[in-house]
This record gives sequence, structure tokens and C-alpha cells, in this order.
Amino acid sequence: MKCPFCGTDDTQVIDSRVNDEGDSIRRRRRCAVCDKRFTTYETAELHMPQVVKQNGNREEFNRDKLRLSFTRALHKRPVPTEYVDRALDHIVQKILGQGERELNSRDLGEIVMQELRLMDKVAYIRFASIYRSFQDVDDFHDVIRDLDIPHRRVADKSKPSKT
Repeated sequence: MKCPFCGTDDTQVIDSRVNDEGDSIRRRRRCAVCDKRFTTYETAELHMPQVVKQNGNREEFNRDKLRLSFTRALHKRPVPTEYVDRALDHIVQKILGQGERELNSRDLGEIVMQELRLMDKVAYIRFASIYRSFQDVDDFHDVIRDLDIPHRRVADKSKPSKT
């Protein structure tokens, strides 16, 4: 590590400490030439894959854009922000775990749908309706049926029971 004061690369580590979160190391260093001290931080460098859109364009993975998708799907739903944060962390870990340089936007959408399905079924249906480009009511019925949510027509409620 070069000394920021005199530019020499003859420095020594005096002290190393892991931060409270455990995701970086703080190192106190001393320059052997000018005897000045300075601090460096060491963190893991993780590269998220490029997202390959349906039209073939590539863009950087954007956690904020992903958060916006969750926010829109969860609009006026009783889901705490910490659940969204946890879901985003889970998605990022899953993507990093794949170790790929590129990620198809379709695959990313499916991962988001899995998280929303566990979090809030209404949000899941909202997201699915846009993501899968629902064309009619039958598309909604199919997704609801897949969720195992009992659905019945209003007319069914008015029929007297046969006992």
C-alpha cells in the first residue's frame, strides 16, 4: 500500500479490526519512510452481473430499480420495509451465488415473483400481471388458481345451501 503522504510503498500494518457488521476490515498503517500514519479499509469487491433485456440490450444490475418494482407491487399493502430489504438481500445473494456474468431479465423477474409470492399474494398478482403481460381476466384466474387462493363467483354466495 502506497503512503498517501510521501508516495513510497514501504508501509506497515500496525492494527487490524473487523467492523461491527463484519463486512470490512479497518487497518491502521505506518509509513516506514515519513513515519506518518493513515487508515485503509478492506472490503470484498462483488460484481453483479449485467442484466440482458428482452431486446438484447444489456444494463447494469440496479438494486434501486428492483426496489422500485417491489414498491409499486406493494403499494398500499401492509408489508414492512424490512421485509422488502430482506427480499432484496436474498435476491442479490441468489444472483451472486449463480456466479454468472450475465442474467436474463426473465430469470430476474421469476426470482422477484418468488419473493413476492412469499411476501404478499396481492403484490405477487400485481407484479405478475405486468411482468407476464396479462391480456384478459383468464390470466388473472390462472395465477390465482396457482396460488391456491379459493375464489368463487359472487353468484355462488347467494345460492342457498342444500342440507
